Amino acid sequence: MDRGETRKMLEGHPGNIPEGKKLPQFMAAGAATLIALSGGCSLAWTSPALLILQAKDSWLPVSTEEGSLVGSILALGAIAGALPAGSIAEKFGRKPVLLSLSVPFILSFLLIAFANSVGMLYAARFIAGVATGASCVLAPMYISEIAENSVRGTLGSFFQLLITIGIFIVYCLGIAANYDVLSWVCFAMPIVFLAAFVWMPEAPKYLLSAGKRTEAEKSLSRLRGMDDVSAELSEIQRAVDEEANAKENTSIKDLFSSKTTLKALLICLGIMVFQQLSGVNAVIFYTGDIFKDAGSGLPTAISPVIVGAVQTVATGVAAALVDRAGRRILLLLSSSMMAVCLAALGAYFNIRGPGEEPSEASKSLGWLPLVSLTVFIIVFSLGFGPIPWALTGELFAPNVKGIASGVAVGINWTMAFVVTKIFPTLRTSIGSDYTFWMFALLNVASVTFVLFLVLETKGKSLQQIQKELETSGTAIKCCC
Repeated sequence: MDRGETRKMLEGHPGNIPEGKKLPQFMAAGAATLIALSGGCSLAWTSPALLILQAKDSWLPVSTEEGSLVGSILALGAIAGALPAGSIAEKFGRKPVLLSLSVPFILSFLLIAFANSVGMLYAARFIAGVATGASCVLAPMYISEIAENSVRGTLGSFFQLLITIGIFIVYCLGIAANYDVLSWVCFAMPIVFLAAFVWMPEAPKYLLSAGKRTEAEKSLSRLRGMDDVSAELSEIQRAVDEEANAKENTSIKDLFSSKTTLKALLICLGIMVFQQLSGVNAVIFYTGDIFKDAGSGLPTAISPVIVGAVQTVATGVAAALVDRAGRRILLLLSSSMMAVCLAALGAYFNIRGPGEEPSEASKSLGWLPLVSLTVFIIVFSLGFGPIPWALTGELFAPNVKGIASGVAVGINWTMAFVVTKIFPTLRTSIGSDYTFWMFALLNVASVTFVLFLVLETKGKSLQQIQKELETSGTAIKCCC
């Protein structure tokens, strides 16, 4: 692809386009991200369900090893779902593919509700993973294409917010310890999404790329809440035309030899990797065990509810802040404070000692694990929780967004699988103190990564972001 053609494709003139009403955009983004409720329910399902299934009176006995696979196999399904999702949406459209994800979620929870073997649970969890992974690509993609610059970050944060709400719902249901209630409430979530999102418009950009200009104009008019959208429609059409020209000369090799794409890929993959290396999934998955080892005295079913409530509120705050404070400052705050919290948690377990009973020196510090974990969840939810998903929809040029987003999300789920699997082994082999200190150091590394490499996208059009990536001399220079 010629460099001049690339520059033409990336340049935009958002200042000439009047802003529309925000409510229609919030409604469309909210409806689209209802799919994340199902993803959140799927992620958290193992926490209460395995307690029920591994009880002595369980009608479906599940061993510790089987339970580990029931939990982790979702991540493998998510990898399989994420990789092709963007390309499929490029061919068939964002809306119909998103709507179709309700089917595997419904099937998954039906299998769970009627499960009479561990094999059925494996199948259900893998299917749920496929839908969850695909939704992590498609919902941010849809939102990035329907939202105006001024609210794109806020709307992009909705996805993580709905995931946390889904997690919180399941944690609350876990208090009742009723398998059937848990299964059928989760089953209802994709139906709620289907009923809401079916009325929302398709992304105008896709409609224009499919040659449906009249439908694109109607869609954009609905999303902006005004009749005259000719200026913005022409801008989108110009970008679509130039993207089509670029695709004619773009091969797989060109995608990875393009400086702009490599920079975007470096930033996005780095953010996704560091999101998981923060230790968040390990902390959430083993919250009950951590509180138990710390001697908090909290019931097993209550500690996840506390974490879920804190995470939901903090993610909601982040959604309000991301377009005001900016992405970089929230990421820096998030990673630096997570490092402090994990260092404090490691210090507590070091003082406590490895035995069943806490040492005398640690008895006066029983509050420290609860405070550390609570603050950890808050700062994660302010930055590294929602922002990586928003950046996935913002950083890539349209002609590579589908493939690149799938790769980024696939890497995220691969790291989630690895971290969740090795966390209990690390705690056993090197101790909880050194395990948490290791994750603290990884968060320090993420501070450095964000400081020197991550581009600020607040208030910038997608074309402006691509232009900055292209014209900078080095990745570090462009991101500082």
